[in-house]
Amino acid sequence: MNLKRRDFIKQFSCACCAPFFLTSCTEVAITNRKQLSFVSEESINKQAKQAYNSIKKTENIIRSGNQVEMLNEVGKKVTTSVENYFKEMGQFETLKNYEWEYVLIDEPDTLNAWCMPGGKIAFYTGILDITENEDGMASVMGHEIAHAVAKHSLERASQSLALKVGTTILDIALEGALSSSSADDYLVSLGLTLPFNRLQESEADYLGLAFMTMADYDNSESYKIWERMQKAQKNNPPEFMSTHPSPKNRIQKLKNWIPEVNARFG
Repeated sequence: MNLKRRDFIKQFSCACCAPFFLTSCTEVAITNRKQLSFVSEESINKQAKQAYNSIKKTENIIRSGNQVEMLNEVGKKVTTSVENYFKEMGQFETLKNYEWEYVLIDEPDTLNAWCMPGGKIAFYTGILDITENEDGMASVMGHEIAHAVAKHSLERASQSLALKVGTTILDIALEGALSSSSADDYLVSLGLTLPFNRLQESEADYLGLAFMTMADYDNSESYKIWERMQKAQKNNPPEFMSTHPSPKNRIQKLKNWIPEVNARFG
């Protein structure tokens, strides 16, 4: 197929899926971004809880000590502030059935943290060298909680299902040409999936900044931890090949957002 194939795919998929998307859109709390959402949140949260319980049984969990106490204290302070905010805004349904929980996994070489749907949070000991202090931990905590509050996993699951439906329709129309071409898989990943994930990451950066500010932490640590992360990770892939924004871009955006967030949530 010639170069017009990509335009055809884009137009055809929009025509096929637009009515479906319009009836399946919700808004992300605070940012008001429209997102696709038709997968059961109850089902996703149940699966996440099962996976989290499995991780607690199989991973090397640190169960006591100063680091664990700090994690629980920061986690509780940030989540309580978030809950209070949504109560005040009359939007507590956003956090319906969330069960906040925090674990510290002993992996010094892993610079990571995550939050599953429904509020199941894990930090790896390696990330503590980057957070350095309570404010830094609150920044990471806010970012990970933001993924859950913004229901990004639900959105990704919905998007994945929609893509599967859309590409099946397209494959029929193109007489199997799509499924036989690895190049199209690459284009879908590069042109849709990866930028979409970067959008979620940037949204979580903004919301995380808001959440740590609500909890009265020093939000300048939001960009300082990325300065430290940048030094720790020497071989970052180019941003257009990554699911995450580059540290340089994150740092600049966070600095730009701080005055607005202080005025709005401080």
